[in-house]
Amino acid sequence: MTVFSVLDLIPLNATQTPKEALADSHALVQRADALGYERYWVAEHHNSGAIASTAPAVALAYLGTGTERIRLGSGGVMLPNHSPLVIAEQFALLEAMYPGRVDVGLGRAPGTDPITARALRRDMSRETVDRYPSDVLELAGYLGDVHEQVDPEVFKKLRAAAEVPNTPEIWLLGSSLYSAELAGVLGMAYSYANHFAMNGNPVQALDHYRENFRPSAALAEPKAMVSASVLVADNIEEGRRLDLPTRVFKYQLFAGEIGPTMTPEDAKTFSERVVNGDLWKRAAGSQHVGPADLVADGLKRLVQVTGADELILQPNGYDFATREHSLVELAREFGLDAATE
Repeated sequence: MTVFSVLDLIPLNATQTPKEALADSHALVQRADALGYERYWVAEHHNSGAIASTAPAVALAYLGTGTERIRLGSGGVMLPNHSPLVIAEQFALLEAMYPGRVDVGLGRAPGTDPITARALRRDMSRETVDRYPSDVLELAGYLGDVHEQVDPEVFKKLRAAAEVPNTPEIWLLGSSLYSAELAGVLGMAYSYANHFAMNGNPVQALDHYRENFRPSAALAEPKAMVSASVLVADNIEEGRRLDLPTRVFKYQLFAGEIGPTMTPEDAKTFSERVVNGDLWKRAAGSQHVGPADLVADGLKRLVQVTGADELILQPNGYDFATREHSLVELAREFGLDAATE
């Protein structure tokens, strides 16, 4: 049985303050909780006028207030930007706030442009990225998941908290065979970042993960997730209109000039003045756009071909109402318990 979850980039539109964008996400996580989605993840992005999610742990501490059962996590924390102990401490504290409901999703990309990455990481040498596997193991050890590749004596002297009641679920994120293989070798759960729509191959990545999977103390069998960006509308034409801000965002991302999310009307004007046609074609917009039944069919095919255990949806749209509508309609299509009551 497929599990359904939500990924939130905490988008910031042209009329919002960060406080208002966070308030929208706070309302959205409560809606997802009531609808029966399994988990709610936020991502780490920096130096962007369109995304307010710069510090996942801080955002999750706020977003979790008022929720009852939904899991809360990062999708993900870009670990090379941080000390493993600092991230372990942050998520151990979240575990104290929301016992048994915390996930730590980890990635190795900077989540930003090269200039910002240098300010975050200080050390931009190849060694920083190459250290990622050992950093993952170090972080896991601080949270109580000690792997055989690490000296357990280290964790007798250092701890992320006085007591971690439950070990947060650790996921490795990525869109390459590297991340898939690492997650498999370490016996960790794996999430493929398909929502970027960067012409990757989720089938190949998830197959590679399963082929390389070795059971661990935390996970006896492979656990695979795939993401997808979605926008549900009354018809395809309306869906494409509402999705134009997402396409503009991707165009600006490729061009290195990201501004606040535009209204559909401003995005249409922008699209009519695009000077780089090739770049505009690459920014094809959301993967799954249109009426709920059509979007759901596409998502079911994605799960079928990948064999994913879980599908995490990234709802697109200029405003809260558009994103909420997608989650409500897809919860109904997938028969989530709370959505059919």
